[in-house]
Amino acid sequence: MGKPKLLESIRSEIRRRNYSYRTEQAYIGWVVRYVRYHGTKHPNELGDRQVEKFLNHLANERNVSASTQNQALSALVFLYKDVLQRKELRLHNLERAKKPKHLPVVLSIEEAKQLFNHLDGLSKTTAQLLYGAGLRLSECLRLRVQDIDFEYKQLWVRSGKGQKDRISLLPNASIEELKKQIEKVNRLHQGDLKKGMGKAILPKSLAIKYKNEASELRWQYVFPSLRYSKDPRSGRYHRYHISTQWINSKIKKAAKKAKISKKVSAHTLRHSFATHLLQNGYDIRTVQELLGHKNLKTTMIYTHVLNKGGNYIKSPVDVL
Repeated sequence: MGKPKLLESIRSEIRRRNYSYRTEQAYIGWVVRYVRYHGTKHPNELGDRQVEKFLNHLANERNVSASTQNQALSALVFLYKDVLQRKELRLHNLERAKKPKHLPVVLSIEEAKQLFNHLDGLSKTTAQLLYGAGLRLSECLRLRVQDIDFEYKQLWVRSGKGQKDRISLLPNASIEELKKQIEKVNRLHQGDLKKGMGKAILPKSLAIKYKNEASELRWQYVFPSLRYSKDPRSGRYHRYHISTQWINSKIKKAAKKAKISKKVSAHTLRHSFATHLLQNGYDIRTVQELLGHKNLKTTMIYTHVLNKGGNYIKSPVDVL
């Protein structure tokens, strides 16, 4: 690209807004692809038509999914509006990638029981929060010690999707195991402090204002990794949380042992949480808040899951 200052400006603005590292990587990746697509011209030399051409190329020639095209669009809107301080993009000829209408995979209550019968230890504790509190896997693994309120039986989800905080419920079934887990975290943390480690990665503003906070137990991950890893932003070594791949692998193996024929992942448990709450008569607005959905239409998909098959229509062969 020849102009590293552009990427530095993007990184600086993303970090100023406390966006996640994954978002940073994704946005920079899309800007690099956009610039290369137009012959390495600087974005200041490009405009609405060039943005449309690139996004239409993704949809029509690369056949990317709707979510991938939306991510690319978000990256370019961020580039022009927040980094380059240009007027808002006017994309009148944008061709949207088609979003397939797939219903989410949902476990029955009996299938959920069988799945948990084949999980144990840390994998079972995390799976209980996915199914019992409706958390996304990333939200579950990013929980800090201070985010668990045993007295009020609730969980604080910090900077969830859309950078929004929300409160979800803390299942009774998870309380004892979580207390034991926090005791383990405390012992691990005390050992780290003796080694001169044990400093968590804090939001930038807090790290500057409260320099000793990073060493406090309340900021440690509830599900820490057994190994230290290097933070790509600060360059400091710390304990990150356990990997998403490890949890998904455990859940898939448990589903296979339970002889569940459906394609099961960590996100399946979140889908099942929402569907079973609606099945039990809870208000859809309440479910929307617990899931952290911005739009009610997103939550409405679970009503379609309830309204299919034998749960909704009586087959004519059954009345013969």
